[in-house]
Amino acid sequence: MTIGKISGSKDSDFVIENGVLTKYTGSGGDVVIPEGVTAIGKEAFYHCESLTGIVIPGSVTSIGSGAFSMCSSLTGIVIPDGVTSIGESAFSSCKSLTSINIPDRVTCIDRCTFAWCENLTSVAIPKGVKSIGNNAFARCESLTDVSIPKSVKSIGNNAFARCESLTSINIPDGVTSIGDSAFSLCSSLKSVTIPGSVTRMGGGAFRRCLSLKSITIPGSVTSLAYGAFGECESLTSITISDGIGYIDGEAFSGCKSLTDVTIPGSVTRIGVDAFKNCESLTSITILDGVESIGFGAFEQCESLTRVTIPKSVVSIGDYAFSGCGGLTSVTVPKRLELVFKDCRIEKIEYSDYDTSRDFF
Repeated sequence: MTIGKISGSKDSDFVIENGVLTKYTGSGGDVVIPEGVTAIGKEAFYHCESLTGIVIPGSVTSIGSGAFSMCSSLTGIVIPDGVTSIGESAFSSCKSLTSINIPDRVTCIDRCTFAWCENLTSVAIPKGVKSIGNNAFARCESLTDVSIPKSVKSIGNNAFARCESLTSINIPDGVTSIGDSAFSLCSSLKSVTIPGSVTRMGGGAFRRCLSLKSITIPGSVTSLAYGAFGECESLTSITISDGIGYIDGEAFSGCKSLTDVTIPGSVTRIGVDAFKNCESLTSITILDGVESIGFGAFEQCESLTRVTIPKSVVSIGDYAFSGCGGLTSVTVPKRLELVFKDCRIEKIEYSDYDTSRDFF
C-alpha cells in the first residue's frame, strides 16, 4: 500500500493501493488527486459532504461505482480524456453539481450515474456511447438540455424520469429501445422525436409529460406498452402509424386534451382503459383489422359523439364506452350493438351490413 500526499492534506487523507485510490479521509474542500493514480475505487469519496471541488489527474482511466455519490457540496468536476469507464451511481446525489463533461472514450452511461443531480443543467453525451442505463439521469430536475448521439442504441428504464425542466428531446435514428418510464414525469417536455429505428417502447415511457402536445409513433414500434403516454394532459394530436400491433392498457388514459384518434388496421387489440378519461375526444376511427376492444377502453370519454367500429372486431369488453354521455352516432357490427344499449344513440349503422341489398 502507498499513501498519496496532497498539499494542505495529511498523508493519511489518501489510501492508494496499486494505483487505485480506495479511500479519501480528508476534511474536504477543493481536492487534487495525486498524479499516478490510475483508478478511483468504489465509494472512494462516498458521502463526503464537505467536498467542493475535485481535480482528477490524466493518469486515471476508471471511476468506480458510487465514487462521488452523495458529495452534496461538489459544484464542478473535470473528468480527464483518458477515462474509459464510469461506474454506476458514480455521481448520484451530487446535488450542487451544475455541469459535467463525459470523455469521448466512455461507451456506456451506467445505472444511476448522475441520478438526483438536482442542479445539473446540461449534458453532452459523447459519440461513442452505445447505451444509457436505468435511472442514469433520473431526477435531474434542472436539466434543460441533453444531446444524445447517433451511437446510442438503448435508453434504459427511468433514464430521464422526472427531468422536470427538460423541454425537448431528439431521440436519434439508431435507438432501438426506450425503457419503462424513460421520460416519465418530464413535466416541461413539449416535443419529442421518435425515430423509425425504435422497435420497443416500455411501459409509461412518456407518462405524465404534462406539456407534450403532439406525438408520432412510428410503425416500427411493435406495441404501445402499458401507460406509454398516460396522463399527458396537453396532448392534442397523436399519430399511430400502421405497423403497430397492440395498444396496451392505459396507453393514452387521461389525455384530457386529445380530440380525435385513428387506430390503424395493423392494431389487433386495444387494451383495458387504453383511452379512458380522454374527456375532449370527439371522434374515433378504428380501421378494419382491429379484433378486440378491452374493458373500459373508451370509458368516460364524455365528448365522444361518433365512433366507427369495423366488422373485424369480434369482442368489446364491459364498460368499453361507459360514461360516453355525448355518443349519438355509432357504426358497429350488428352482433355487437348491445354494447351501446346504455348510450343515447340517435343513429346506428352496421359495419357488417351489405347496403347493396337496398338496390334489389
